[in-house]
Amino acid sequence: MKLSDLKKSGHAPSLFSAFLYFDVSFMIWVMLGALGVYITNDFGLSASQLGLIVAIPILTGSVFRIIMGVLTDRFGPKKTSIGGMIVTMIPLLWGWLLGTSIAELYLIGILLGVAGASFSASLPMASRWYPPELQGLAMGIAGAGNSGTLLATLFGPRLAEIVGWNGVMGLALIPLSLVLLSYTLMAKEPPNQPKPKPLKEYFKVFKERDTWFFCLLYSVTFGGFVGLSSFLSYFFVSQYTLSPVRAGEFVTIVVAAGSFLRPVGGFIADKIGGAKLLYFLFVGMTICMLTVSTLPPLLFVTIALFVGMGCLGMGNGAVFQLVPQRFQKEIGMVTGIVGAAGGIGGFFLPNILGILRDLTGTYASGFIVFAMVTLLAVGILAFAQASWRKQWKVAKANKKAIQV
Repeated sequence: MKLSDLKKSGHAPSLFSAFLYFDVSFMIWVMLGALGVYITNDFGLSASQLGLIVAIPILTGSVFRIIMGVLTDRFGPKKTSIGGMIVTMIPLLWGWLLGTSIAELYLIGILLGVAGASFSASLPMASRWYPPELQGLAMGIAGAGNSGTLLATLFGPRLAEIVGWNGVMGLALIPLSLVLLSYTLMAKEPPNQPKPKPLKEYFKVFKERDTWFFCLLYSVTFGGFVGLSSFLSYFFVSQYTLSPVRAGEFVTIVVAAGSFLRPVGGFIADKIGGAKLLYFLFVGMTICMLTVSTLPPLLFVTIALFVGMGCLGMGNGAVFQLVPQRFQKEIGMVTGIVGAAGGIGGFFLPNILGILRDLTGTYASGFIVFAMVTLLAVGILAFAQASWRKQWKVAKANKKAIQV
């Protein structure tokens, strides 16, 4: 498999459209986290209160991902994506024109979850256009849309200094509208879109043990990435006394590693296998999070977070190199379920960091807990891989019996 093979297969405009859709949606999805310092100043929030507010879109995105996964399998990723972008405009308008109470913030956060659900349509768009040997790379390119976090953390605080956090939500309507227009013109429904099935058929994947293995693994990799992305601005301000704009710059630096290395993770996984790559990445994450838990000087904590986020990003690509190999026909539904698990992981992480910070007076306890979770993922992966080997031997034996 070579990079040049990507040009000969699939549909490049649809792949690029999937990336743009995921990119602008991810930017909007984590926007409350990027603006967290300004929201805290307006409402006088504690670390745990802010942790809940920035985590709500992540949690509701998990629910909406399953819904959009079903819609993608039934109606196609293009129609589902267009509908998702139109609905995403509602919380942006609400936050721009109103958004004057904490109760409204909760409701806006719930609706912002639709932007996070873009995952369930953008990745199937990429997957269904490309052959099995290019799944890791194609899914990685579309998934690199999580680089939208960089746009939120880099420009969100700067714009908030000028127009306020409400105004930033209004400005976000501009790139969303442009992407909606370009997506409508460039993207095409994949040629191998499966025929619609009865609704109950889509939920049969919950009975598959592999579905739960992928959910557990992705709740660590993607949950860690989006959870940290949402909380790190507040972490840098409260722990290292940086200004909101300066904190946004540091968050952008560390998030860049996870965003741009996701396709690399998919590419390497295509070469050596997603499971093998994940072993190295989970160990790397554990070391990095333990380093962060010591709360070292700013330079060293930035390096540790940069490497750790790089491992998380590559881990996202590795997991989704494995998923289409196992669930090609149900990729929309399974993407929604696994993506939902990632969102749930992302919901718990900022809450854990915020709550333990309020209880213990230090962020060290929260990062230690996350390090232990990443180490636990190594054991989960080993158990899952043993199950996969057993299934492979049975399938091989059955194939031989049929040939005889």
